[in-house]
Amino acid sequence: MSHYFTNDKVKSKEKEIKVIINGTDLKFIVDNGIFSKKGLNFGTRSLLENINISKIKGEVLDFGCGYGPIGIYIKKTSNCTVDMVDINERAINLAKKNAKLNEVTANIYKSDIYSNIEKKYDFIITNPPIRVGKKILYDILFESLKHLKKDGKLIFVINKDQGAKSVLKDLNEKANATLISKNKGFYIIVAQNR
Repeated sequence: MSHYFTNDKVKSKEKEIKVIINGTDLKFIVDNGIFSKKGLNFGTRSLLENINISKIKGEVLDFGCGYGPIGIYIKKTSNCTVDMVDINERAINLAKKNAKLNEVTANIYKSDIYSNIEKKYDFIITNPPIRVGKKILYDILFESLKHLKKDGKLIFVINKDQGAKSVLKDLNEKANATLISKNKGFYIIVAQNR
């Protein structure tokens, strides 16, 4: 779990991977001490393959960006303005390298949950960190609603075995949350303020 917060004790060993998402070729530099260093994880792939990119407009926040696959894919395939945040310094540095590598422009910076986020978004898209525990996960999901514009949407992926059904139920107490797709146990959920 330490990869979410720190990597000062983990020796860096960068490598480049190639990924194709919905026909879009991307390259990413990955490293020790970050989430999914071996390649694009199945949850993130499921999320990106199930987003209708033609409906993603305006300002987008990639929350917990890691090395950057969500935000970079969104920027590469849309006209959106993309911000990307993570708490992990190594992830932020990799996301910046990967934006340059894929020839996209994004505002990439460090934030502890939403502490450095000062604006509202049309979309917040995330593969949230599950192993941080239920309290922090719920802070991430529920606080996102405060950072959405009037008709803004939170889109996220969560595994059925990691509480997807209870998250969907609990989110529906404060927002309109809908399951839009399932892929081998991964739920893609969209939530919008009432």
